[in-house]
Amino acid sequence: MKNRTLGDRIRLRRKALQLTQKQLAQQVNVSHVAVSQWEKEETLPRGENLLRLAEALGCAPSFLIDGDGPVFSESAWGGLHQIPLVSQRNLTQWLADAEAVKCEWLMHNDMALAQQSFAVRVEEQAMAPAILQNDVVIIDPTQSPQPGDCVLALQQQTPLLRTWRQRGPQDGVVQFELAPVNINFPDLHSSRDSLKLIGTLVELRRYRQA
Repeated sequence: MKNRTLGDRIRLRRKALQLTQKQLAQQVNVSHVAVSQWEKEETLPRGENLLRLAEALGCAPSFLIDGDGPVFSESAWGGLHQIPLVSQRNLTQWLADAEAVKCEWLMHNDMALAQQSFAVRVEEQAMAPAILQNDVVIIDPTQSPQPGDCVLALQQQTPLLRTWRQRGPQDGVVQFELAPVNINFPDLHSSRDSLKLIGTLVELRRYRQA
């Protein structure tokens, strides 16, 4: 690989992983134009972008820079798969008809993640400072929440992230509360607020804003 350029190595690793420029850009949190410029060597990835790029491509940063570093073996990187990434404002529509909503894709290599899992880009402030706007949360609909877990729920048709608290049964049905971290938002209760539990947060991703 030493006789190839940095741009060549980026392109070859991307194609080996069957990623489009747009999919790779989403992993590195840059525009697909930036990835195109890197591959053409019009600009070079540096700092945190270089580290995230190497992680997404399954190789050491030094491999991209000069061809000397290691590339992850197929067995080490073989669990890589995609999950849909949906904006919070489009989530209700996506849950009703996934084909009707254009979503992005997030790469994930956790083999324990359920096939039904998906990611949501946060657009509210109810869980701040624990979860901020533009954070990405991965939701597993098959995981039952434990007290203190963060969950995704619908209040009528509005998607919410809140802390789940189990409460005693009412008419034989177990009740629960959804509590925010931000005190400017109210607590919600399943007995009065038309709540529907969607899934449990299993991973939080935060990217430094440009």
